[in-house]
Amino acid sequence: MIRKLSVVIPVFRGASTIGPLVERLEADDLLLKERELEIVLVNDGSPDNSGAVCRALANARPHVRFIDLSRNFGEHNAVMAGLNHCSGDAAVILDDDFQNPPCEVRKLVDKLGEGFDVVWSRYEVKRHGWFRNLGSRFNDSVATLMLGKPRGLYLSSFKAISRFVIDEVVRYRGPFPYLDGLVLRITRNYTTVLVQHDARQEGKSGYTLRKLVSLWLNMFTGFSVLPLRLASFAGITVALIGALLGVWFLIERLNHPEIPSGWASIIVTVLIVSGIQLLVLGVIGEYLGRLFLQDNGRQQFVVRGRVNCGGGAGDDKARNET
Repeated sequence: MIRKLSVVIPVFRGASTIGPLVERLEADDLLLKERELEIVLVNDGSPDNSGAVCRALANARPHVRFIDLSRNFGEHNAVMAGLNHCSGDAAVILDDDFQNPPCEVRKLVDKLGEGFDVVWSRYEVKRHGWFRNLGSRFNDSVATLMLGKPRGLYLSSFKAISRFVIDEVVRYRGPFPYLDGLVLRITRNYTTVLVQHDARQEGKSGYTLRKLVSLWLNMFTGFSVLPLRLASFAGITVALIGALLGVWFLIERLNHPEIPSGWASIIVTVLIVSGIQLLVLGVIGEYLGRLFLQDNGRQQFVVRGRVNCGGGAGDDKARNET
C-alpha cells in the first residue's frame, strides 16, 4: 500500500512552469485519495530564477521539499539528489515541462501498487523534437545491447519506482549515474503503462548533443564491459584479416612476380590497424578516466541549500553530497 508518494522533479529553466505543475499535482483528488503527497524539487543549476521560485513554493508548503544544487550536474544526477532526499513509500520522476500531464501520475502509481518494483510510461506518439527522438532511438538500441533490456521496453524518464528500488539506487555513489541502468541492475519486476505525451509548453529541450553523448557514455561505460570485449574482438578481426591478406599477397607475388609492390594496400592496411589501435586505446582511456575521476572524489551532486528536508539546523545551509 502506497500511503506516501514522493514526486521528484528535476528543474532546469522551469521558472514559468514549476508553479502550475505543483498546483496541478496538489489539485488531483484521485491521486491524493488515501495518499500523502510529497513533492521534491531539485534545482539543477538553472540559469533563470527557477531556484527562487522553487524556494518560495517550499517555504509556503510544508509538503514541498527543495534541494538547490550548486551547479548544473545533469538530469540523472539531479534525480539522484531528489531520491536521496525523498521519504515516500514510492517515487514518481516527473519532468518540469508538462510534456507528461500531472494527471497521468496516478496511472503509474496505481499500477505500481499492484506489486511491481518499477512502472515505466510508454507513448503512442512522442511529442519531442526530431533530434531528441533520434537520440532516444539510438539510446534505446544501445540499452538493448548493453543492458539486456527487452526490445519492447522504452526507458522513459517518466516512471514510478518502489521504496525498495529507491533504497537500492541511492547506494550508488559514483559521479556518472544512469538511472535506468541502475534500476535494471536491481530488478526485473517491472511493467509499462500507456500515458499521454504532450508538446512542450515553453522553451526547448535542455538536451544538447553534448548532453546526449554524455548520457550515452554513462550507460556505455558505466554498466557493462561489452565495449572492451568489442575492442578485443575488433583487434582479433583485424589481425585475422591482416594474416589472410598476407597469405594472399604472398600467393600473388609467387604467381605474378612481375606485379610491382602495392603501396596502396600497405597504406590501407596501416590506416586500418592504426585506427583500430586508437579506438581500443580510446575505449580503455574512457574507462580509466572515469575511474580516476571517481577515485579523485568527484561528487555525484553538491547541495548548496535545502528547504523542508528534515535536516533541522542543516536546512538551507551548504552541504556536500558525494
